[in-house]
Amino acid sequence: MDLTETFTFRGDRVRWGAEGEGEPLVLLHGTPFSSVVWRRIAPHLARRRRVHAFDLLGYGRSEQREGQDVSLGVQNELFGALLDHWGLERPDVVAHDFGGATALRAHLLDARDYRTLTLIDPVALNPWGSQLVRAADGHVDAYAALPPYAHEAVLRAYLRGATHRTLDEAEMARYVEPWVGEVGQPAFYRQIAQMDDRYTAVIQDRLGEVRCPVTILWGARDAWIPVARAYDLAERIPGADLRVVDDGGHLLQEDSPETVVATVLEVLDAVPA
Repeated sequence: MDLTETFTFRGDRVRWGAEGEGEPLVLLHGTPFSSVVWRRIAPHLARRRRVHAFDLLGYGRSEQREGQDVSLGVQNELFGALLDHWGLERPDVVAHDFGGATALRAHLLDARDYRTLTLIDPVALNPWGSQLVRAADGHVDAYAALPPYAHEAVLRAYLRGATHRTLDEAEMARYVEPWVGEVGQPAFYRQIAQMDDRYTAVIQDRLGEVRCPVTILWGARDAWIPVARAYDLAERIPGADLRVVDDGGHLLQEDSPETVVATVLEVLDAVPA
């Protein structure tokens, strides 16, 4: 999906796009990704729905700058502002990783309602954070000062852990591009520095208050958030439908896009308009 539109949120530019006709469906990506994760999925969903996607603040093609708040504490507020901008009151939502935390925070803290919510390997329960995030904790300035070639090597190794299958060079380049260069490299470590369990601590004990049908998709080979967390999450959300994808890693949009599409379409059909 092309992000042809710009929304200004508290002075920062946020890129978004929409395609298709019908009832609204919103896609939220996670970290360290962008709306690129939906490139194989959105066209199929847009045959049935008006699909909206955007790049989180500080990610992808949205603005990246020094001193910027890109934490989970602001992303739900951005999401709510976009829902208002689009005039959406009760869309279907599909959210991955940090996008899952963002959707849940908007729902439980900001009273945003959804017709359905599909969560894909979401960040929702403490503790969380990949090995790189834990290694960089307290040393972000040192990582940000790495020579560009060393930073890119770290970034590529990190991204390889997101999938069960191996990304080809063209696929990998899509995920590397926003995080390299004079703007992208510090932006990558900025979002790591602002990761904090407190943003999920305020919602994990309120998951029983979720007010819409929830489907959880989880890769059995997720190396970032173990699949055991999926069962814990499903038990906390009333009526949640958990589906584990045997050969999927954390980034199911790459490992099994057909499963994501089929699941979302099934969810959309299962709930009366």
